[in-house]
Amino acid sequence: MAIDSVNPDLVPGGAGEAEIARFVAGWLEAEGLEVHTMEPKPGRPSVVGVARGSGGGRSLMLNAHLDTVGVEGMDRPHEPRIEGGRLYGRGAYDMKSGLAAILLAGARAAKAGLPGDVIVACVADEEVASLGTEAVLGSWRADASIVTEPTELDVCIAHRGFAWAEIETHGRAAHGSRPELGEDAIVKMGPILTRLGELDQKLRAHPTHPLLEGGSIHASLISGGQELSSYPAGCRLQLERRTIPGETREMIERELGELAGGEASVQLGFSREPFEIGEDETIVQAVRAHAERLRGRAPNVYGETFWADTGLIHAAGIPTLLFFRDPSLTIGSEDGLHGGVGHMPSHPLGETGIERVAQAVAQHIDGENRERQEDARIEDVVGIDAEQRPPLGHDIAPGGRLRRYADAEKGE
Repeated sequence: MAIDSVNPDLVPGGAGEAEIARFVAGWLEAEGLEVHTMEPKPGRPSVVGVARGSGGGRSLMLNAHLDTVGVEGMDRPHEPRIEGGRLYGRGAYDMKSGLAAILLAGARAAKAGLPGDVIVACVADEEVASLGTEAVLGSWRADASIVTEPTELDVCIAHRGFAWAEIETHGRAAHGSRPELGEDAIVKMGPILTRLGELDQKLRAHPTHPLLEGGSIHASLISGGQELSSYPAGCRLQLERRTIPGETREMIERELGELAGGEASVQLGFSREPFEIGEDETIVQAVRAHAERLRGRAPNVYGETFWADTGLIHAAGIPTLLFFRDPSLTIGSEDGLHGGVGHMPSHPLGETGIERVAQAVAQHIDGENRERQEDARIEDVVGIDAEQRPPLGHDIAPGGRLRRYADAEKGE
């Protein structure tokens, strides 16, 4: 957290990921992982650490992003401090705590002698265009993945996608004293805004997804005209459409055409697909089982409103989910902006949050079957069987232990 890694594409002049990537690469190398750096855009590196298995096991990718949002309004954002058992500073919540957890888990994996590889992906640019995860997926594959975005130690198996678009109306510039010559592009945008509001109400009034409810659409930015005394020749509306599984880019293009009504030009821009994974997937069952052990009760399985790199990982054919953060933490009020509390000026995180999530993630790497007497069949995402289980005893934190096995198919 003491390393400034504000995304420069989000905040002009931001430090970017170069310094924190050097730190992470050095730390992983010192812990015995094979380290790779990839930099698809100058100054925006991502780091991949690999704990190589002995062979014959399945692989697990752990993913966390290096970049953060801005620091406006924060007091000493890069001076991490602990007050009342909580960690404060930019990135404590989103998501350098999650980054620390996967570094710890990867270090334990490097010493565990597992059959399968553990791939620790520390990626750039998640806050804007996900250049880092895209680059990683161009070179690396795994049998399953965990993204350690904040989930309150619940298990997130779905999230919405989004699409950005522009609608532009066209008028004719003229002096305000010559209405017979002018044509008002801003007035032409009025009916489009009305239809947009009606579409949003319709989408939200008829939820169709059990975890994500419905999609939505909103007007984000609008501009037009050049001065008070002239008729505006153009008006540009920028909007965002949030999507749920089953809503495609083609569907959105049709919606936007209906909004424009033949009176405006439409351009559909950057978009990301929504994500969902079945509750019966092995990685979901494994994470649920270990979360229940940590919490003492079954975690909620739910869908998130925001988009995350899980969407890209799952689209690449890797079963994945979101999982992180101690549910006992107090994090303050929701500000409603850009992902909510994760991007607020203050992100307190309990000291035990990182330890507990690192412990949970490590269990998916090489956990212990607590039901040996039942001789239950155990299935681990890195493919160890009961006969191959290494000895216990690698401490992950005071009072914690790196358990060696994930009994993914234990009954709920």
